[in-house]
Amino acid sequence: MPSMPSVHEIGSAFCFLNKIGDSMIQARWPVPADGCDCHLHIYDLDTYPLEQASPVSPPRATWEDYLALREVLGINRCVIVQPMGYGFDNRCTMDALRAANGSARAIISMPKDATDADLIRLDAAGVRGVRFQMVPNSGNIMTWEELMPVSERIAPLGWTINLQLDGRTLPQYATLIADLPSRVVIDHVGKFLEPVNTDHPAFAVLKRLLDTGNVWVKLSAMYETSRSGAPFYEDVSRLAEALVREYPERCLWASNWPHPGQTERPHEASLLAILDTWCPSQAVRDQILVHNAAELYGF
Repeated sequence: MPSMPSVHEIGSAFCFLNKIGDSMIQARWPVPADGCDCHLHIYDLDTYPLEQASPVSPPRATWEDYLALREVLGINRCVIVQPMGYGFDNRCTMDALRAANGSARAIISMPKDATDADLIRLDAAGVRGVRFQMVPNSGNIMTWEELMPVSERIAPLGWTINLQLDGRTLPQYATLIADLPSRVVIDHVGKFLEPVNTDHPAFAVLKRLLDTGNVWVKLSAMYETSRSGAPFYEDVSRLAEALVREYPERCLWASNWPHPGQTERPHEASLLAILDTWCPSQAVRDQILVHNAAELYGF
């Protein structure tokens, strides 16, 4: 079996073959150029050292590094998400957003002293949401009590709450999430820290939130919670496939590059190709990659 091709060998080809162990994943359809990677992080560690230590230090991951990956994937849009390691210092994320020259949007950490004028300025620059990292021991800098007040402030701008939590706790917070006036995006297939089945009560709560029409979910980072592992992450893929089948208009795709906290990094092209295995048609796949993201983030 051939070795994993280099970035230059892949180029911007439409068909990705990725070697992971003894398995290969092949994309079923051409990748649309206006596809969007809805969750990635930039770490310019030389210019902006991290404010918070991490058990696994993130790799060097500049905007230029990500552009090389984006060319490999064959897409030209993305959403830059503020890393928790930078706390409320959004300078690295905002530098990357400016460098993207309109091809990116950003999710920031919102300082408590941000004024309405600050938010209007950030909106003009391409910011489209505020990150709430609520998984325990994950560098949390926001609280559940702040969720509603922040949502009320950003709703007039059309911004989103980017929410990451242990999906098993969704029943506890479902009413709060459903009542938020802003739009909400839930990370990583719900991020059930212990994989659950599609008949699990907490997964049913996730679907009821999608039913509100105000909540979206990212199909991303299966490797963070999967026990079955690469290349297909069958235990988490069952959830992703059910979401695609029942809520194609509420799903987004993301790479989670450069995969912070992981000692073994997945192949990003394979993470994109696996989306095809969940989708019944190219039209559904393109809705997730292109149209949902364009509507939500204003491309």
